[in-house]
Amino acid sequence: MRIFLAILTYFSYIFIIAMYTIKAAKYLKLPVHLRWELYPVMHEENYQYGGSYFEQVDWWTRIRQKRYLRGFLFLLKEYFVLGEYFQKHKAYWYFLYPWHIGFILIITFHILCFFGAVAMVFGITISSSSQSITGIVFYYAILFTGVVSFVTGAFGSVGLLIKRIYDENLKQYATPLHYFTYIFTFLIFISGFYAWYFIDPTLSEYREFWKGLITFKFIDVGCGAATHIILFNLFLVYLPYTRSMHYITRFFGFCLIRWDDEPNMRGGKLERKLQALLNQKVSWSAAHIKSGKTWGEQVEEPKMRS
Repeated sequence: MRIFLAILTYFSYIFIIAMYTIKAAKYLKLPVHLRWELYPVMHEENYQYGGSYFEQVDWWTRIRQKRYLRGFLFLLKEYFVLGEYFQKHKAYWYFLYPWHIGFILIITFHILCFFGAVAMVFGITISSSSQSITGIVFYYAILFTGVVSFVTGAFGSVGLLIKRIYDENLKQYATPLHYFTYIFTFLIFISGFYAWYFIDPTLSEYREFWKGLITFKFIDVGCGAATHIILFNLFLVYLPYTRSMHYITRFFGFCLIRWDDEPNMRGGKLERKLQALLNQKVSWSAAHIKSGKTWGEQVEEPKMRS
């Protein structure tokens, strides 16, 4: 079992990092999106009333001032508060938020277990009575993120499952993947809760397991911890095929779409991208479009008036 758990863990973490990297690179290579021109844009100086740099005389001759920190803080709020969901559907938010927080914290929990194990390799004791402040911080951080994630995640999974089943407005948009994901995440959270509450109240097994992975001295863990580790690793392999990619694409959506107000300057990078798109040939035809010509030729060709 120890060899199986080690190989599965190595594979799952390498797999999810590789798949998320590939998908992110794919999204970044997509054609230029349609300009939204929606204000306010968070990095603008006059964002309070929806102002933009276009208000300035000879704006193209000026150096643009962007407030990136404001945008970053807004994104953090969106990630950790989900304010738009709260405003539009409070009853849904009451279950979505703990599920969302549980998801973030369980990822944080496993990351902290890894770094806690690294500290253990360097001789730091991870416990509430450790002689090192680092050991104490790791101990309580791991315990906090683990327990809170197990509780909130399990609660949110059950709540969202019930909400999707009985709320007619949500039910009509639900797919089998939604229901499977809620059940899957519930099993992950409840297995972690079981291992903590009934077997390992200090969550030391997880740290020892990670220490074994780092030093290549694999150890056996109890049935409860092993079940949680297997389920979580399978979940990491499953994630790239779900909508969880929005944890990354949400950043792209704000920074590269909703807040993208870069001007199309002559000779600039954006102009080159648009020109490349205009040089692509049309592969379909209609009354107003001729196949075989480029998009640039299509828009330049005079149209007959009806």
